[in-house]
Amino acid sequence: MTKAFDYFVVFAEMRTGSNFLEANINRFDGLSCHGEAFNPYFIGYPNKDALLDITLEQRTEDPHRLITALKATEGLSGFRFFHDHEPRVLETILSDPRCAKIVLTRNPLDSYVSWKIARATGQWKLTDVRRRKDSKVRFDGPEFKQHVEELQDFQVTLMRALQVSGQTAFYVAYEDLHDLDVMNGLARFLGHAGTLDALDDKMKRQNPSPLSDKVSNFGDVSLALADMDRFNLTRTPNFEPRRGAAVPSYVACAVAPLLYLPMRSGPQETVTQWMAALDHVAHDGLIHDFSQKTLRQWKKAHKGHRSFTVVRHPVVRAHAAFCDCLLAAEEGVYKKIRRMLRRIYKMPMPRDLPGPDYGVEEHRAAFVAYLEFVKANLAGQTSIRQDAHWVSQSTAMQGFADLALPDMILREEELVSYLPALAMQVGRLDAPDPEEVAPRHPVSLEAIYDEEIERMVQDIYKRDYIAFGYDSWK
Repeated sequence: MTKAFDYFVVFAEMRTGSNFLEANINRFDGLSCHGEAFNPYFIGYPNKDALLDITLEQRTEDPHRLITALKATEGLSGFRFFHDHEPRVLETILSDPRCAKIVLTRNPLDSYVSWKIARATGQWKLTDVRRRKDSKVRFDGPEFKQHVEELQDFQVTLMRALQVSGQTAFYVAYEDLHDLDVMNGLARFLGHAGTLDALDDKMKRQNPSPLSDKVSNFGDVSLALADMDRFNLTRTPNFEPRRGAAVPSYVACAVAPLLYLPMRSGPQETVTQWMAALDHVAHDGLIHDFSQKTLRQWKKAHKGHRSFTVVRHPVVRAHAAFCDCLLAAEEGVYKKIRRMLRRIYKMPMPRDLPGPDYGVEEHRAAFVAYLEFVKANLAGQTSIRQDAHWVSQSTAMQGFADLALPDMILREEELVSYLPALAMQVGRLDAPDPEEVAPRHPVSLEAIYDEEIERMVQDIYKRDYIAFGYDSWK
């Protein structure tokens, strides 16, 4: 086999057929795909302790060590890489012309429904149709929009990186996976002279029925798709970025022309309750889950609209992110991150939700360890993603500028004065006073705050202290 490359990567996502693609790559003598080598929660495959004699702990400490091991294998080795995998190696992979790039795509609606079914049944791979599990799932429009935003943002990242470095990739659609000629063409792209006579016959398609048979509220699918301007037909040709990642989180009044751009781990409940009271509606009467298309429609329908955001003292925000995202996480990605922080970074956090023996000392130790993690994370020194709940507020503000820069930046401690004043600017003289929503944290910030915590937070969020004029919290 002519070694045209040193290693390869399959860029894919969950439920795109990447397991089947890997199985067929591994049928070629001399080609080896080693699973999700850079999944932040396992190495290669679930329940495996090591890959190429490198443990999860060693890979977390130095992820490039695994790249070196892959290059050193006999034949040509590679791995599957999803958008939420180890961020520290992504630039290395993309900029390396000796790394062959394979991009696997699938209709995002099909992959989303397949993911929902797999979560409902617990069946992520099928080798025996007699053991197939079936389930009808409920389509969640906002969740699907977020799914599409994440996939397309990552695809644009890949495309631009290949463009600026003058590279190309081998593109495979989900529908191509059962095409023997395409699989043999992929091998030739990798520099392999051999061919297959047949594809892998162990893995079976899990959900071959029509979409209408798999979704219980199929009518909602069309409604959700109608709000998504995937071809950007309503754009103004001014070359602005194609997407603003924060758009689905924006909240607007249905009556008053006010648009709120929330900072994650900010005082969202206080602000949205005030907006609902201003509109004389329940909280769910506000407008959520915007796409770029529906945001433009709202702006056109609300002449003289004002947009605003609310910044929070960095110490208060850091504590809120720690408590609300990690300590209170009962399921989902934040529960996984908590487990990862306990296992790999040895953070003294409760395994599950805080119990009766969780007191002030335990809370302070866990929070200090969290701050140490955030410092390393924002410096690009960890395998865990930089989450919107703990990125700096000044960075989040730059993200707003892609589509809807706020007219006004309020401070949490000034909401009582400035929210009614903002309402007056759009002609509402009957604005209620905002009522602060007390945090539901196991231990208060006041109980653990001291100069050490202030110094740590200032070290992490220097830009926020300078940009927004903050001083010490107490």
